[in-house]
Amino acid sequence: MRASISVCMATYNGAGYIREQLSSILMQLESDDEIIVSDDGSTDNTKQIVDSLNDARIKWVVNKGEHGYTPNFENALNHATKDIIILSDQDDVWKENKVATIIEVLSCNDFVVHDAIITDQNLNIKHHSYFENRKIYETLIGNFFKFGFLGCCMAFKRKILDKALPFPKNHKLCTHDNWLFLIGMTFYKLAIIHDPLILYRRHERNTSTGGNKNDIRIGFMIKYRLYLLKNLISRRK
Repeated sequence: MRASISVCMATYNGAGYIREQLSSILMQLESDDEIIVSDDGSTDNTKQIVDSLNDARIKWVVNKGEHGYTPNFENALNHATKDIIILSDQDDVWKENKVATIIEVLSCNDFVVHDAIITDQNLNIKHHSYFENRKIYETLIGNFFKFGFLGCCMAFKRKILDKALPFPKNHKLCTHDNWLFLIGMTFYKLAIIHDPLILYRRHERNTSTGGNKNDIRIGFMIKYRLYLLKNLISRRK
């Protein structure tokens, strides 16, 4: 019997794609798993679509704190109850071997992050490897220099939250995915999976940049790195 899973999904006006995404996830889960859908104040029919799936494993919660994708993910994580946590965006599609691959790798690791196939809004492939397109670094120092991974490709054991929560307060200087990866690599055993396990959908309504920011000023980058380092040091206690 495998460990139980909490899928943590942050939503905001996700009606266009969320049914397809949830369907790709649910088919890989067992009866005692859960999907925490944390909504950030959607004004479309996201909730109605989620409710229409009529699946008891889906838990709808509302983010009543600060808005934005980082605090929304933190809200989802605070509601997760299972042993393994997998992050999910609202608009991607999971490949059918994602959960099985993650569970296998986590049997001897604490944190995993995997590659993704980049697609357009209609799931037409734009790049076969996010890692290659992003030109990732696999070291801790490299990811201080240029963070290279996607939150929607991360999964970890529950004990990661002992160090990761609460998130540092300045979410402009510390996004959920960057922070979780740095916690995982600094304090735990982390594995990088080079197989793409999701179709990573890019479209005009994505709430995150997907690693495509090119206009960040040098002053901000220095401030951002110092903020992350300061907070990582504080979590060593």
